[in-house]
Amino acid sequence: MNFLWYIIIGIVAGFLAGKIMHGGGFGLIVNLIVGIIGGLLGGWMFGLFGITTVGIIGNLITSVIGAVLLLWIVSWFYKPKTTTTTTIHR
Repeated sequence: MNFLWYIIIGIVAGFLAGKIMHGGGFGLIVNLIVGIIGGLLGGWMFGLFGITTVGIIGNLITSVIGAVLLLWIVSWFYKPKTTTTTTIHR
């Protein structure tokens, strides 16, 4: 049952991270996946610093921080396609 909670918290964290990273999100589905992966990254990162969180709110904060960090790292490597629009003047 704990695994299911981690997935749900990761999905919520991905949604929140997409809102926090204004302009840094990649769409709803990708942000949800990033939230799940960000939960793992946040837990690992907090573990490095010796920080432990307790409860659903603590796990949500950890996941959001991890997801924001992951979105920030991904935004370094992902360059959106730029489309050029030409205007015809008469």
